[in-house]
Amino acid sequence: MNAPVAGQIKDAQVRGNPVVLRSLLGYAAASRAALGGQKAFEDATKFLVANMLRSMAKKLEIEMLYGQIGYATVASVSGTTITITTSEWAPGIWAGAEGMPIEIRDSTGATSRGTAVVQSVSMSAQTVTLVSIPSGVVATDVIWHQGAYGNEFAGIHKILTIASGTLFNINVGQFNLFQGNQYDAQSGALSFTKLNQAVARAVEKGLDSSVLALVNPRGWANMLNDQAALRRYDSSYKTERAEMGQKGILFHSQNGDIEIEPSIYVKQGYAYVLCLEDWMRVGSTDMTFKRPGQGEEFFRDLENAAAYELRLYSDQAAFCMAPGRNVIIINVVNAT
Repeated sequence: MNAPVAGQIKDAQVRGNPVVLRSLLGYAAASRAALGGQKAFEDATKFLVANMLRSMAKKLEIEMLYGQIGYATVASVSGTTITITTSEWAPGIWAGAEGMPIEIRDSTGATSRGTAVVQSVSMSAQTVTLVSIPSGVVATDVIWHQGAYGNEFAGIHKILTIASGTLFNINVGQFNLFQGNQYDAQSGALSFTKLNQAVARAVEKGLDSSVLALVNPRGWANMLNDQAALRRYDSSYKTERAEMGQKGILFHSQNGDIEIEPSIYVKQGYAYVLCLEDWMRVGSTDMTFKRPGQGEEFFRDLENAAAYELRLYSDQAAFCMAPGRNVIIINVVNAT
């Protein structure tokens, strides 16, 4: 008999990163709302609270995907207008981004070009116009949310592309099951064949359960067309999730079920195959209006303004127990 080989259990270390959103409610606005009675005042604050929750949820959604890699890369610069690299464009990141403060850094992140404010966004041209642009901005530079560099947790993209060094205090190079898989779409559109080939990479490392494939809306359109072309009708056919016009496609593969969903936060050049049972959010608190450790609301009077301030706080991070059972698809070029 061979000598027993001890299993190895490594101590993963991951810490949540705090995010704080501040909003103001002026005394005048509060006073006028109060004229309509208690309900009118509650409606005014309800709108503020709902908007804060949506804004924070958007910020966290983006960070869950792209924490520590930035919002997009620069393709070209013309005056104060930046054209985003096509593969790096995610409509959800830039929708409603007018007034958003950003920072532009070089591709390594080591050099900051400076900060700026978004003036307008062209969704069709995939451009961002700034109030004023920092000097020295060139192609391949990376756009970050102002203050985000060095203060974000690792997102899904970063977790699945780390091939050396440490991830959550574990040596990635030493354990191949802790390395995410990459599948190259070779500058082509997404298809069911490519998705199955990508899933096979994770199956080789032990994936034997259902997965969720997150794709860009344009990639989704390509796959929906592919599904329609592959579909065959006969007397045994029963309508299921791949019905025309549905929000999701569900089909069976070697690992189990693959559910495909579009996300406006997924960049055009990528897709993600995620075994959700391997993922979790960790940290001290989800979104809350309570003061940490005190339980009191953040509503307070400002010292230098005739207004109340309300803060929304979160402390969390993404964590994956087995990156090897997940896949990132790169170099996707969507058909038009």
